[in-house]
Parts: sequence; C-alpha cells; structure tokens
Amino acid sequence: MTPAAVLTALGIVYGDLGTSPLYTFKAIAEAMGGAFDRASALGSLSLVFWALIITISIKYCVFVMRADNHGEGGILALMSLSQAKWRGRKWPLIACGLFGAALIYGDGIITPAISVLSALEGLNVATNAFAPHVMPMAVIILLALFSAQRLGTGNVGKAFGPVMLVWFMTIAVLGLLGIWRNPAVLAAADPRFAIGFLAGHGWLSFVVLGAVFLAITGGEALYADMGNVGPNPIRIAWFALVLPALLLNYAGQTALFLGGLTADGNSFFALAPSWSLYPLVALATLATIIASQAIITGVFSLTRQAMQLGWFPGLEIRQTSSEIYGQIYVPVVNWIMMALTVGLTISFRSSTRLAGAYGTAVSTTMLLTTILLYEVMRKSWRWPVWTALPAFCGFLVVDCAFFGANLLKIGDGGWIPLLLSTALFAVMTTWRSGINAVQRVQIRSSEPLDQFLQGIETDKRPRVPGTAVFLTRMLSRTVPPLILQHVRQIGAIPETLVALTVRFAHRPRVHPDERLEVEQLGPSFWHLTVHYGFVEVPNLPATLGRAGELGRALPLNNPIYFAAHDDIVRRKRRSYLWRWQRWLFAFMYRNSTHVADRFNLPTGSFVEITRRMEV
Repeated sequence: MTPAAVLTALGIVYGDLGTSPLYTFKAIAEAMGGAFDRASALGSLSLVFWALIITISIKYCVFVMRADNHGEGGILALMSLSQAKWRGRKWPLIACGLFGAALIYGDGIITPAISVLSALEGLNVATNAFAPHVMPMAVIILLALFSAQRLGTGNVGKAFGPVMLVWFMTIAVLGLLGIWRNPAVLAAADPRFAIGFLAGHGWLSFVVLGAVFLAITGGEALYADMGNVGPNPIRIAWFALVLPALLLNYAGQTALFLGGLTADGNSFFALAPSWSLYPLVALATLATIIASQAIITGVFSLTRQAMQLGWFPGLEIRQTSSEIYGQIYVPVVNWIMMALTVGLTISFRSSTRLAGAYGTAVSTTMLLTTILLYEVMRKSWRWPVWTALPAFCGFLVVDCAFFGANLLKIGDGGWIPLLLSTALFAVMTTWRSGINAVQRVQIRSSEPLDQFLQGIETDKRPRVPGTAVFLTRMLSRTVPPLILQHVRQIGAIPETLVALTVRFAHRPRVHPDERLEVEQLGPSFWHLTVHYGFVEVPNLPATLGRAGELGRALPLNNPIYFAAHDDIVRRKRRSYLWRWQRWLFAFMYRNSTHVADRFNLPTGSFVEITRRMEV
C-alpha cells in the first residue's frame, strides 16, 4: 500500500460521502423549520456524529469490508459469500442481494442530480441573480457528464484524487473557522445530546433522522469500490482525513446556527468568506462531478456483474481503457440513467426538494446488507451465534431506524427509486426464470451421449474437413439440441466437433490455470468448459488459443463458431412463466447482445441458428 493508493481511494470512493455536507444540514434545517434552537442544533450534530461513527467507521470499515469475495466487494459479492441458492430454502437471501443491487440504480440517478444542484446553489448566497439559472446549468453539466462516458474516464480519473484531497482540506478549514466562532459546538460529541433530541422531539425527531441519513448515503461505496483500491487504503483515507474533515465541517455549520443563522440559510457556503465564494462553488461543482462519476462507474460495474452471474440479459459493454479494468461503458444503461437523472433535475429543480427522494434506496440497501452480513458471519466466517448476533442486532437497530425514517419520504419522491428498483428486480428474476425454463426445454430435447455416438457409427455419416465449435451446454452426459439439429440437417459431421460451455464463477476472477477444462467424449468429439470470473471480460478466441498448452490433441485451427438465437413462444401446455414474464423475457432475449459480441467472436467465422423455443 502506498500514498498513491490512499489518494486514489479519495477520488474513487469518497465522492458521495465527501459532498454530503453540501446538503445534509440544509435538509436538517428544512425539517426543523423555525425550531432550530441550541438544543436541537447540538442534538442534530450529535446524531450526524454518531451515525458516521457507528455506520461508516464500525459497520462498514470494520465489519462489512472484511467480507471480501476474492478482493471484490459490493452487495452481489456479499450475496455470493452467503452461499444461498435461488432454488434453496434460503432464497430470500438471494432476493435481498438482488433487490439491494437494484436499489443502487435508484441511488445512481439521484446522486448526480442532488450533488450538482447543491453545488450550484452556492451561487445564491452571493446573489439571487443566478437563482433562475441554477437548474438549467445543472442540466447542462449532467448532459455533458453522461455524454463524456463513452470517451472513458481514465485520464480524468487521475485528477480525481488530488481534487478530492483539496476538497477535504478545504471543508476541514471551513469547519474550523465555524468552530472558532463558537467552540461550544464540540459538546455534541456527547451521545446524550442525540438521545435527548430523539426523546424530546417526538415525531419530529423521526423526520429529522431521515435528513441526518444524508450524511452517510455514500457508505455503500466503501464496500462496492473495495476491489478497485483494496480495503486498507479506504480505511486509512477514512480515519486519517475524510472522517475528521466531515466532522469538522458539520460542527462548523452547527456553530453558525448557534450563532444565529436562520434555518433557511445555506450553512455550508455561509462558512466561507465572501471573497472565496465563487472559487468554492467551482471546487464544489468539481467534487460533485467526481461523486456523480463514481456512482455512474459503479452502476456500470454492477451491470456487468449481474449480467455475468446470470441475472441480467446480455448488454453491449465497451472497455474504455486497456490498462484499467474497471473503466467500462454500457451505452444502454448510460442513456437511460441520463434521461432519468435529467428528468429528476427538471422536475424537482432544487436540492432541498430532491432530498425527499434521496436516502430511501440507500437506507434499504444498508438494511439488506446487514441481513446478508449476518449470514456471512455464520456461514463464511463461522462465527458462533453469541458472537454474530450482538453485532447483527446493533447494526439492525440503527438500520431500521434510518429505514423507517426514510419511509416518510415516499410521498415526497422516495417512491421513485423504489419503483425503479422494483422494476429492475422483476427484470432480473424474470431473466433467471426464463433462462431456467429454456434449459429445461433443452434438456428434454437432448439425446444421451451413448445414443448419439452409436448413431454416428450406425449411419456412417461422412466427416467434412474443419472444426465446428458449438456454444452450448453439455448437461448430464447428453448432446444438446443445437448439435443434433445441425448434424441431422447437414447430414454430415465436422472432422472436429467441439461443444463449448461458458461458465461464470461466483468469484471475481479465475486463475489462468483453471480457465479451461477439456474432455474427449468420442472420436474427434470434445467438450470444452471455459471459466470466467464475474468481473472478467470474456474473449473466447484468445482463451481457446491456450487449449494446445494443455497437452491435448485438440485441433482448433480456424474454427467455425455456431450458436442458437431462439424465438420465445408460449408452450402449448402450461407455460413455465406467467404471461407478463414470458412477454418480458421474450423481449429481453430477442434484444440481448449477440453471442459474437459478448464473447468477442470473429464475425467472419460465426454462424447463428434461429429456432423456436416453447416456454
């Protein structure tokens, strides 16, 4: 681990958490209205302080980040570590992981909108002349941000760390200026202020708790981005710089309220001297763009993981950097996110109004993470109940409090990420159910291997020169219908016949020595199984080039690749899917990425066979 790795962690991981001071206390003040007196100000700060300590410092940095799936993090990695199966009795754990992943998409469309709006609203502190132009400027920045994704962010990403370093140092200094005016604010570190606030304000404290949650909305990023920089740089950056800077800034903002700042004032920008306002707005805008870029990149990575784990249809993925694996671009996801984010920006027009929609998705994801974490403690870490249960219950109480508080925001826009996440959850489960149905049909249409080999000898079918590679599954020593159909229609058998199966492991990467499995099924009839991790980019021609290194007499010179493209129709008997699921699955199946594109097959040596599939 080097200082460069810590600097990289600042740029990749802490954009969302680092920009939360722009809008958190503004949202708290909005929730409090005119009742923002000394006790409520200190109580709110105490809630923020202990939320950062308990949720980010203890839960994520100490516990959750220990659950690494071969170095990778994120809720899908946590789901894999739980060892639950979709068709097993613990399928609810798989549902938790899938819905948590879907919720990240909801977070991904709100984070850019609220972050950029909150930065530009700093201009209103200097003059009201910019007020009508804040929303249009935010839309222009967001359009530029999403349009630039296709170019890749490798070069821009190098500047993320230094910019965020300047940002955290700046907000720390601003916080110290505020504390200097009213040092009594430091008393909020006493948890009795938080407890007294919750006990003394009744229903209002629950509403404020939903605003306090905005301070920790970037917590999932610590775990999700762990594979990019490793856990230690993330922890060091948090405890050495990010946490102190955030606490100082929140304390400084609270000091302004103790000094008489009205509840409708922008406490973050009020910390800055008047001469530094415009440079601060520019720096804040850069920081929010970095925060937006981080969540966009995270959604791209999540899409690839879900696709290769079999929960999402094949989509076009472009690698935008030859050196940095995580630099990818998913066009369909990018443009859908852009449309939804810009639509939210135009509809809500201000960060204060958008705060009502923010937090619902993240609080739900954090709750689901805690549920999965308990299963990992018991199954993967093999902790006894008396060790795992107290930690689980402690985190669950905090998560349930924030989750319940954010449910109050549903009417103010919180329904937007929940609706989107529900739709994506339906897409993922329908895709998996549809693929399982297709496999059941293929099993029924298969032929036992012994019978197939015997038929070849009996019919004396001629062998034609060349190598044919069929992308299909070999299940239970049976020959799949794609090969049977080809042999029967052509009336001949290729000189070398290869059934190739691609499998994606539940770990991020597969060692090169474990990449290929070769099995000879009969005379010049082979079965190849190619293994990839769920974050790897498949390249079948390059992988098959290593087949000769295994010492097998397997000729793979200039092969012709065959794959099926099925037309999904309803079964004459009872369908495996509900009607709406069949329509949705057929649409996704028809429009998913072609096998040639997904596996980087040469188009001049690829044949796609269309057939009808009754599900």
